[in-house]
Amino acid sequence: MFATLFLQAAAPSSANSFLSYLFPVAIAVIMYFFMIRPQQRKAAEAKKFRESIAKGATVVTIGGLHGKVLDLSDDAVIIEVDRGTKLKFDRSAIAREVKPAKAAADAPATSA
Repeated sequence: MFATLFLQAAAPSSANSFLSYLFPVAIAVIMYFFMIRPQQRKAAEAKKFRESIAKGATVVTIGGLHGKVLDLSDDAVIIEVDRGTKLKFDRSAIAREVKPAKAAADAPATSA
């Protein structure tokens, strides 16, 4: 008796098949706005930063090396890391620019 009731299930309608495709499409849209789009924006900002690097800027490489930019070319940067020590890096190896801190203004006051 139950077997005949289960066998008499209705055929899927067109509205039901539309709803079955709605969930995967919604997941794809959510993934785009929360994962793909922010990553593209971050990559565009990094590219813009690397193109705007100027001589004399204090930068940090992706390896954590701090130095001052001495010379630039289309795809490379020469950085002075110590007195007279110059290293050549790809532009893509520059992670960020370090702003010089004001030593006198930022130093905490010590009392004796």
